[in-house]
Amino acid sequence: MRSTLLSALVAAGLLAGCSFDSIVSKVNPYKIDVRQGNYVDQEMIAQLKKGMTREQVRFVLGTPLVVDAFRNDRWDYVYRFKPGRGEPQQRVVSVFFVDDKLDRIEGDVKAGDAQAATDSGRGERSRVVEIPPAPQK
Repeated sequence: MRSTLLSALVAAGLLAGCSFDSIVSKVNPYKIDVRQGNYVDQEMIAQLKKGMTREQVRFVLGTPLVVDAFRNDRWDYVYRFKPGRGEPQQRVVSVFFVDDKLDRIEGDVKAGDAQAATDSGRGERSRVVEIPPAPQK
């Protein structure tokens, strides 16, 4: 009688534990952070000058993730960060060339100093950047 009661109590406890959502929701498997694409930051954009060649831009920003076969004058640098827990973030920077020289930049990162970019916030998703001309030698 005593062992039957004890086994019934253990079985009831195990069944109750399976349906206890607050404990199950706290035990999550570890998920790694996933980074994909070209990471482009404020310092890299600040190094770009109007009139730079494609090779110079590639040296500063790296090989572009997307080069359109129909529009050879545009390079797209896409970066996606998906943390293990939380919302994914995506940055897109497009670099435009005219006559194989850098003409303008559009995207989530703007030219200027790093402090101004962090102070301005992230409200605006896309910007057209005026690039200062390269110094004359």
